[in-house]
Formats: sequence, C-alpha cells, structure tokens
Amino acid sequence: MTSPLTSDSPAYDDRIAWVRVSSCYLPLANPISDAKVLTGRQKPMTEIAMLFAEIETRDGHRGLGLSYAKRAGGPGQFAHAKEIAPALIGEDPSDIARLWTKLCWAGASVGRSGMGVQAIGAFDVALYDLKARRAGLPLSKLLGSQRNSVQCYNTSGGFLHTPIDQLVVNAQASIERGIGGIKLKVGQPDLAADIKRVETVRKHLGDHVPLMVDANQQWDRPTAQRMCRIFEQFNLIWIEEPLDAYDFEGHAALAAAFDTPIATGEMLTSAAEHGELIRHRAADYLMPDAPRVGGITPFLKVAAQAEQAGLSLGPHFAMELHVHLGAVYPTEPWVEHFDWLEPLFNERLEIQGGRMMVPTRPGLGLSLSEQARQWTREVAETGTRP
Repeated sequence: MTSPLTSDSPAYDDRIAWVRVSSCYLPLANPISDAKVLTGRQKPMTEIAMLFAEIETRDGHRGLGLSYAKRAGGPGQFAHAKEIAPALIGEDPSDIARLWTKLCWAGASVGRSGMGVQAIGAFDVALYDLKARRAGLPLSKLLGSQRNSVQCYNTSGGFLHTPIDQLVVNAQASIERGIGGIKLKVGQPDLAADIKRVETVRKHLGDHVPLMVDANQQWDRPTAQRMCRIFEQFNLIWIEEPLDAYDFEGHAALAAAFDTPIATGEMLTSAAEHGELIRHRAADYLMPDAPRVGGITPFLKVAAQAEQAGLSLGPHFAMELHVHLGAVYPTEPWVEHFDWLEPLFNERLEIQGGRMMVPTRPGLGLSLSEQARQWTREVAETGTRP
C-alpha cells in the first residue's frame, strides 16, 4: 500500500525553478472566413498566435501549457505572460488555485477577464500538466474521468469560404475519417444561401448524421428568430451563436422558443461571464474555451455551474486540451475537432467511430514539435533550469 504524502514527502518540498514562455505563430494553409468576414467586421484569418508556457521544478518535473489568440492579441498575451512569470519562481507547483490567484493579482490592473487571464491560462494548464505527469496519470484521470472517449464534430471543413460542392466533399471525408458530427458556418448576408448550404449537406448526409450550424454572432434578434424557425426542419444538434455573445436575454428567448438547442459561450473570457449566461438560461449547450477563460482552474468552475444548471457541454477549439476536460464532464459532451494545431505537437489524437479517444499518456500527453520551435518568434525565460 502506498503511504500518504506527509509534509516531509519530496512532493511537498519541490518548487518551481524555471519558466519559459514562447510566442509561436501557426500559419494556416488557406485564409479562413466565417460570417464576421462576409459582414465586414473582420479580415480573413491567416495565422494563430500560440502562447506556450513550460515550467520545470527543482526536482525535474515538467509541464507544458498553452493559450492562443486569433487575428489579434498574440503580442499582448506574450508580453503579459513574460511580465508575470517571475511570480511563479520558488512556488509549490501543486498549489494551482492559489497560483492562479497570485498571477491574477500580479496583473490586477488589466482586469480578471480577456487578455490578462488568457496569459494566465498557459501557466495554469502547464501546472495541471506537470501535476498529472508527476502522478503518472493522463490529465483526465487526475481530474476524475467519466469516460475514455468523447463525441467529436468537425468544423474546419464547413467555413463560408468553402464552395457548396466542396462542403459536401469535406463533410463526407470527415465522416469517413471517423468524426461523429459536422458543423457548418452560416450567418452571411444572403440568408437564402445559408439555407441552401444547410439543406444540401443535410440531404447528402441523411438524417442520422449529427449536424450543427454556427452564425458567429452575426444575426440581429428578428433574423435569428426567423432563421431558427427555418432551421428547425433540419434536426440540428444546435444553432451556435445566433446573436452577440453578450446578448444573454436574446439567447435565452431563442432557447425558450425553439426545440433546436442554442449553443454559445466560446467568446466569454471569465467564469463570471459564464455565470451570467447560465443565470439567464441563455444556452442549452455551453461552449467554454479553457484558454480563453484563463485555464483549467476557471474552466472547472464554469463546468460545475453548467452541471448544476443541467446544461450540455461543447468546449470550443483546442481539442488537445478539451478532450481531457470533456471526458470529465458528467454528461456526454461534444468536443470540436480542429486539426489546425497538429503541426505544433509530436503526438496525434486518435479518432474512431465518431469519437475522440482520450490520450493515455501522462498529463496532456503532448510535446512541442520541432516545427513549433521553428515558428517561434519570441522567447522569455525566468529562473534557473535545474
């Protein structure tokens, strides 16, 4: 029988000795357009700014964490992470919640949401990765896993820049690869074109394949009411972000009016914001993004609130992290399959039978690839590496 840890055990004596943060820019093979581009609010996305945190303790235990920014914010996240990283040196890496609070107060003037907590998120994930690796457990097992695989759906083949014929090809290829569901982008100025795209893919796939749509916040309330009513016929898993992300009352009205579930939450950047969304009953599917809310520590707070409210879960992006967090949620979630980040890591997630398998390697089960190092533009280190 293993003896319980005491204050004299080595794990209690270990301390963070070295931290490295790096800013890596992942180029996308093709510029990505969703409804925000077609309505003139944003430009096509050509790269993703990744923030990596690597932490090592005096006894040689290591952890890797990540956060990210799309279109803007990468330099700011890196600058903030670089500024607050010294606050971790000498600390016990097991005190993750306390360290989250310490880092938050270290940058208190920038607030408790947005870019500031997104920088903290990379450290928070790294600390959880370190703790799970030290325990010899996958992150999901450390947190208390409910399942060894999760339902997954594909988004990257359904963007609005994709011609309708190619949409069908992409959807079929995803299903044949073993992905469980398909999400299509909608929300363009031509509502008839949105309807045609969904109708075409639904007809091709048949009624048995799970299908979702995502308007990326581009409808006003009357348009959302009209489109949700029309989309009822397609037996969708959900309609995502039909309204502005902070229009909690509008989303709540849609959720109450229609049989098709409403999904939202990916753009919120704190547990408190998600708490307001839940209080308004503004979603049937909650879609928190762990890096955006500040890491695993606040994500678990969001998930606890969602569970109490009886909501379903569909974490946004970063499948390499969310496959673990989805495995922990009590009811079956959907995890978003994006292969965009795969070049950054030496490992790959396994997909089969419509499900994403939870890695059995310790921690996140990830290591940075040589390609990620080559795409790195800035690095900052603090402390002394053992």
